[in-house]
Amino acid sequence: MGAGNSQPSEEQRREYMERVVRELKRDEDLRRELFAKVASPAPEDEAKDSDSNSGNSEPPREPPHKIEHVEMGEAGTTTYRLQARALDEHLSLWHDVPLRHEGTPYLHFVCEIPKWTKKKFEIATDEHGTPIKQDEKKGVLREFKTGASGCLFNYGCLPQTWEDPEHIHPDCGVGGDNDPLDVCEIGMRQIPTGGIRVVKVLGVLCMIDEGEADWKILTIDVNDHWAPLLNDVSDVEQHIPGLIDSIREWFRNYKVADGKPQNSFGLNEECMPAAYANKIVSECNQSWFDLISGKRTRSDAPKITSLNCNYRLPMLQLSPDQITELQKLSDKEEDEQMSQHHKALL
Repeated sequence: MGAGNSQPSEEQRREYMERVVRELKRDEDLRRELFAKVASPAPEDEAKDSDSNSGNSEPPREPPHKIEHVEMGEAGTTTYRLQARALDEHLSLWHDVPLRHEGTPYLHFVCEIPKWTKKKFEIATDEHGTPIKQDEKKGVLREFKTGASGCLFNYGCLPQTWEDPEHIHPDCGVGGDNDPLDVCEIGMRQIPTGGIRVVKVLGVLCMIDEGEADWKILTIDVNDHWAPLLNDVSDVEQHIPGLIDSIREWFRNYKVADGKPQNSFGLNEECMPAAYANKIVSECNQSWFDLISGKRTRSDAPKITSLNCNYRLPMLQLSPDQITELQKLSDKEEDEQMSQHHKALL
């Protein structure tokens, strides 16, 4: 479904998006000031440091440099984990990857499940370091059972977002699902598990899953062949007709094979436009900030500490150069995966 029959003019849409970007930039500047306060030691800690032997004090922590994906455990088992690391530091793909791509209106997307695959990989939000694992239920690894080819899109999440269960959204009447915001990246290329891409927000579906809001942000890799043509839901409907309907129906039915009822959708099942989707992103980014700053708690996850989140430690958030390095790493992994796939076909 489109965003409605009455569409704003291109000039109105551009002016609105410029205003949204300005507001997001202002909010981001305010958050950076607050983060500096959160990361600063408490007065009693400063007093302890001043009394301690300066020769035994630890030097300031430097940002990590060489970034790599480390596989732990045995693939295809419940012990398997994919962990991003830099030198000896665990990097949380949820907490340490910036949400926003510096200097642009675009966002960073972390891929958990490559398109055309079935294994349900996800960020382990309740584990230290928040690695990626294959979801399980009663010791059995989960896979999508809908469709012969698995996922229709690259499926993952937006870092530094959180759907707060106690935030009852006025437009759908239910709280969040206690996880990062889900993302459907609709580009042509398959992105490997753990891959990071810079994406453009196109729209959002409000899926209701067992009484919880489970927003699905539609995006496209800014380097994708289709990206120059797609800026909003109406563009997707024009250039790739039927895709949004297919994604909605996929989400409606993907749990039926497991004996569960169909999922429903809020907002009259409409795929809302990019401006609305960006509001949802901003709200969930604020909820994530409330979580890591201690204003809110997540009962089923460990306390956000230096063991699973480097963001609160000064200078440890990934820089744009390090994000680029992670993208190159996932590009290399993607090429290797495609090479293996081609060899299997010969």
